This record gives sequence, C-alpha cells and structure tokens, in this order.
Amino acid sequence: IMPAGRLNGREWLGRSQVVFATFLTLATLVQGLMVKQVPQEKTVAELLRRVKRGWVWNQFFVLEEYTGLEPLYIGKLHSDMDQGDGNIRYILSGEGANSTFTIDDSTGDIHAIQRLDREVKSQYVLRAQARHRVTGRPLEPESEFIVKIQDINDNEPKFLDGPYQASVPEMSPIGTSVIHLTATDADDPTYGNSARVVYSILEGQPYFSVEPKTGIVRVSLADMDREVREEYQVVIQAKDMGGQMGGLAGTTTVNITLSDVNDNPPKFAQKLYQMSVPESAPVGSVVGRIRAKDRDEGANAEMTYRIIDGDGRDTFDITTDPTNLFGIITIKKTLDFESKRSYTLKVEGSNRHLDPRYLNKGPFSDITIVHVSVEDVDEAPEFSAPFYYAEIPEDVEIGTIFKTVSARDPDAANNSIRYSIERTSDPGKYFYMDITSGALMTVLPLDREEIAWHNITILAMEMNNPNMIGSVSVAVKVIDINDNPPSLTQYYEAFVCENAKAGQLIQTVTATDPDEPTGGQHFYYSLAPEAASNPNFTLRDNQDNSAWILTRRGGWSQREQSVYHLPILVTDGEPPVQTATSTLTVRVCSCDADGNVLSCSAEAYTLPASLSRGALIAILACIFVLLVMILLMLSLRSHRKKPCLTDEEENVHENIVRYDDEGGGEEDTEAFDIAAMWNPREAQLGKLRQDMMPEIESLSRYVPQVCISGGIMATGDGNVHSYVLSKLYEADLDPCAPPYDSLQTYAYEGEGSVAESLSSLQSAASHNDHDYDYLNDWGPRFRKLAEMYGVIEANNSLW
Repeated sequence: IMPAGRLNGREWLGRSQVVFATFLTLATLVQGLMVKQVPQEKTVAELLRRVKRGWVWNQFFVLEEYTGLEPLYIGKLHSDMDQGDGNIRYILSGEGANSTFTIDDSTGDIHAIQRLDREVKSQYVLRAQARHRVTGRPLEPESEFIVKIQDINDNEPKFLDGPYQASVPEMSPIGTSVIHLTATDADDPTYGNSARVVYSILEGQPYFSVEPKTGIVRVSLADMDREVREEYQVVIQAKDMGGQMGGLAGTTTVNITLSDVNDNPPKFAQKLYQMSVPESAPVGSVVGRIRAKDRDEGANAEMTYRIIDGDGRDTFDITTDPTNLFGIITIKKTLDFESKRSYTLKVEGSNRHLDPRYLNKGPFSDITIVHVSVEDVDEAPEFSAPFYYAEIPEDVEIGTIFKTVSARDPDAANNSIRYSIERTSDPGKYFYMDITSGALMTVLPLDREEIAWHNITILAMEMNNPNMIGSVSVAVKVIDINDNPPSLTQYYEAFVCENAKAGQLIQTVTATDPDEPTGGQHFYYSLAPEAASNPNFTLRDNQDNSAWILTRRGGWSQREQSVYHLPILVTDGEPPVQTATSTLTVRVCSCDADGNVLSCSAEAYTLPASLSRGALIAILACIFVLLVMILLMLSLRSHRKKPCLTDEEENVHENIVRYDDEGGGEEDTEAFDIAAMWNPREAQLGKLRQDMMPEIESLSRYVPQVCISGGIMATGDGNVHSYVLSKLYEADLDPCAPPYDSLQTYAYEGEGSVAESLSSLQSAASHNDHDYDYLNDWGPRFRKLAEMYGVIEANNSLW
C-alpha cells in the first residue's frame, strides 16, 4: 500500500524493503513452529530417542540495499534446550559473522549491521551453535545455513564499450545493419524484470533506427550521400523493467561515418590547358601535370590518364603520379623549335576502380585538351655525326689533312662556327684543327709502336656566343708501316764442345719485330755477307720464324780460339723490307763424354805452370792500389797550384768595410791606408794597424799586373781601374773564385746621406768629368780624401 503523496525511487525502495522483511520474518516464525510440532501417534521409544537439534532450516532471505536506521532483522535461532533461564549462549560464525551479521547470544536474534548489495555478494554461508553459558559445553551440534540476498532493481543498464564508432557505405538501402549494441544490467535476470532491457533511439532519426530487443542499429533512410553529409551522431537508450514506467535507463553515443563508394564520375577543371617547355629540355623532362577531380576519395578517386589523340602523341607521354591522382606529361622525343613550335594533346582521365552497382551514374571518365608550346633556346652547335673515325698511316707527312668535321648552329640565327681541339684529349699535340674549315691535320710525326690510337675531342663554338660549345669524339687509328727492323728475341750466347762434330746443333735463334703486319710476322735468317763463307758455322732457316746454328767442322780447341762471333742477318717479309744484323757469341768449352760443359775458360792454357790464380789476383790488387795512390797525389798537387778562394781571402776593397769601426779623421793615423788602392803589391809591405788585425788578407799578391795603355795609367784612377781589371781577370781564370761582379752592390752605399754614394764603380770617367770641390764642405774628417783627389792643392786657402 503506497502512502499518500509522491515518493522518489529511493524512498519507495526503502519502505518496500521494510514490508518485505516483515513478511520474511513471519515466514521464518511459521517455519519454526512447524518444525517444533511432534505427531501424537509417536511411540514412547521414539519420544525417548535423542534429538540432535531442535530446529531445521536451509536458508534465510533478505532484501539488498536496506536503508533503515535500525539493523535489519534476519531471523532467530532457538534450541529446545533453551528454558529461558539464560544458561544457553548462541554463537554465530562463517562469512560476515560479527562484521556484517550479529547474533544476540541470549535470544538468538540475527541482524544485518552492514548494507547488503547482491551485485557485490549474493549469499552468505553461516554456522550457528548453542553452548552452555557457564561451561561452554556444546548443547547442540553446529548447524550451517545460508542467507540469500534478494535482488531489487537498483542498477541501470550500461553500455560498457561506449561511445561507439561505426561506418556504413553511402547509398546503402534501408535496413542495412550498422552496429549491434548490447547493454548489461547488474540486477538478477532470474528475478522479475529488473534485468530485461529494451532499446530505443533518442537522437539520429530519421537516418537510423534501433531494434528494441536486439539493439541492432540499422539504416532507416535511403540514398544517404557522403558528399552531402559524412558523419552522424546517434544516441541509443537501454531501459530495464521491459521499458515500463519506473525502469532505470542508460544511454550511449554512436558516431556513424558514411564510407565512400565510387558513385561520382571525374571531371577536369578546365577543358583546355596551356603549357610550355624549352626545346633544350632532355627526354623524360616533366612538361606539366593535370588532374581530373573526383568527389569520391581513396581508391574510388584514383585515376588513369592516356593520350588518345593529337599531333603530339608521339612526342609526349603521360603517366599517373604515385598518388594516382595527377597525370604527369613528359617528353618522349627531342624537341626542336626550328622544326615544330607547338603540339596539341587530347587527354582522357578515367577512374581506376569502378563499382558495377553505380555504373548508371557514369560515364566515369572525362576528356581535356592540352596545348604545349616549344620555347626557343640558344643551342650549342651540332656536329653532322655523333662521332668520327679516321685511319692514318704512321709515316704520313706532317700537315696532311686526314679528316674534316662539320658542325652547324641549330638555331634560326645560324651563327658562324669555330673549331678547336680539346687539349686534354691531345696532350702530345700531334694534331691541329683548322679553325674555320674543321680540317684535322698532323703536326708531329706519328709512331704506331708508341701510340696506336688517338682519341681526341673536337670543340665547335658559336662566334656570337662563346658559351655555346658542342663537342664530338674522333677516334684516330694509326696504321702500321714496316718501319722497324727485326732483331733477335734476346742476346744469345752459345757454346760448342771441343769434341763437337760437324753438323751439330749448338743454338736455336728467334727474332721479334715491333711492327704488326697484316699477314703476321715472317722472318728470314742468313749469315751476314762477311760471314757467308764461314768455315766454322753455318745457319739453317727453318721457315717458321726460327733458325738453327750448326757446326761446319770438328776439332775445336780452347787453346787455339775460345770465342767466335757469328753475325746473323734477319730480314722481315713486309715492304719496305727491313734488315738487321745481330751477333751470336759462341764459346768453346771442354765437355764430358755426354756433352755437359765442364769449363769454358782458357786460363789453364795461358798461365805459366808456376803461377796460380790466387797469385794473379794479388798482383792485380797491388797494381790497382798503386794507381789509386798516384791519382790521389796528382789531384793534391793540382789543388796546391790553384787554391780555391775561401771566405778568409777577399780583396782589399772588401777590407775597408770589414773593419766595422768609424774612421778618426785626420787624427786617425792608424786607419787603413788608401795607398793599397794605388799599389796593391806595396799594400802588403806597408804599415799595418796596431790596434786591430784585419779579418781578411788582401789577394793582391796573387793578381798579375795587367798593362793598360792610355792616359789613364798616369793618374790615380788608372791604378784603381787596373786593380779592378786584374781582379776580374783573376776571377775569370779561376773557377773556384766567387763572382766579383757582386761588387756592383757597393754602388748603393751611402744613398740618402749628405755624402751620397762613395762607390767608385760609377766613376770610370776622368777627373774632368767630375768635380770634387764639395769635399771642402765636409769638414776635417774628409781632409785626406780631398788630398787624394787633389782638391786641397787647388784650394789651399780653404784649409
């Protein structure tokens, strides 16, 4: 009975639990009374039989989620031995004893002191026993019972995996399954309708619907187009109690995406495309790209392109890029602005993957026109051939033209061409190229045996644009001419035994020739004319490019002659015939009976019997030592006659600058005497400075006096000039003397000073050509210098 007024769900649940618990308690009491009844027709023996316990039960029932303030009464335990005097004590054990459930040890009343939740634990197994309160002796055997938690509708349905993602192809028919949803209810499905779930759609109509019992979401609107709307959000509700009033509900969201199908044909954005490309673009270069747009996506938008018509279908090609969306137009053949300036292409673009269900929406292809313009480019000169080949004999005369190349300017201007040889390709500079005609000629002799092939590069350059250069390779093969004589393959040295007989083979010879005739090598052998009548040996030509040397006689002797020289004439077979003579050395040797050489030396026959080989070696060693000593003595004697000048020996002029001190003027009577310049021989006998020894002795004692005619000898300058010429003469004759032309460096002494240069190298003129009066202005320090040049005599009044 519902009380007056409106109650919420939680209050109604609590009051229902109290009512239900009251009914369970009454049922338990009735059960206890029924158990305690004993039939009247029992015999005395049956009444005197021992009874194990005075109650029998299996389980108690209690509602979950009790919200009352008092502990929930579960049931009552009572023993027949309980007389109500308080001597019996009831004990409860098992799951939840004393924590979830308690018992009054005097009355046996069981209460739940914790809130029970069936979804957490649906039943508890407990044990009960009656003991004597004082002694603790069991009065009844322990009995087990179960407390079952009775379910109430306290859990709403839940979608455990939400929110959900689903997809369905666009244009799907009505009823197409999208996704199957399942909501779970924690309530007991075996008790009432608490767990019976019904599904409904809250959002997403009219596009989608859900089956109430199964939870399957289906398409409810036909021809939904992804290109119009791609995503939908659907809200599904699951309600227990069979969807009736008072049931609990849960919701979830399903995000549905329409997947693409190929239901849209492709379309080019333009019906005409304009493109341009330079004529110099290489084959394979990209000219441009086009695209037929498709509203579909993914594989449904992939395209295939092809050129179906146009005058450029043989010159250009079109391929699909890696994304399968764009058509890439490339060059298939070389372009030439001068021959054709524009091309037209008719291009078709079609879907790669077609869906047969939507072919009625086609055709799934489109056509456009591509116009390609060729741009003019200043091109390098082009040769008339991709490469050239020439053959030239190695004996060709210098200046012979053996090949002519030609190139032209492919542009409309047709500029003039100039030719040249790329020098790195002809490091030996064997060839010359005429700059205007392109004629290739030799400028050095050729030798096939040295270089058989010449690979040169010819350059062609435009006159008006030197940056435009074309190149071509010319392979020049030098043809062999028989210009080398043959010769023996190696140096041959044969031997003949003393006991050899006439006609015995002593050597086989072969020849070689650096030339390579077309028919192969053919050599002819014979003895030289001067040895044609040789009485000792003969030669046999084997006609296979080899020859045998045979003995013509017997009776050989080392004592008579130990070595023979046989000239052999070798001739090749190619014109012009080349001939060469080689010498074969034949030694006479002593051999054993089998022909093995024992000795080829004749010393046993030439040395005296009393002189051994060791003594001969000692004599030769003494002679050699004596010759070395004689040569050494002659060399030392030669060096004494012509001693080389050393750093210690310099001329008097250098002694002036090596004193390294400043002159003392007139008072410096110990300074260097300039008289040495007037008479170099007397300078060595004159008075030497006492306070300093000069570092270098004068070389004037070695200088021969050279007589010089003329008036110069009468003056002081003549003596100086004679001395310098003597020194130069000595230096010219002595290869060990230093170059005295280094004296010219003194011409720059004193530059920048008042006195300027003091060098006499530039004073070859006479006194009349130079005025020394300025020495009077230099003071007492230059008095002696003024006296030397006669200035003091002419101007006594100044001093």
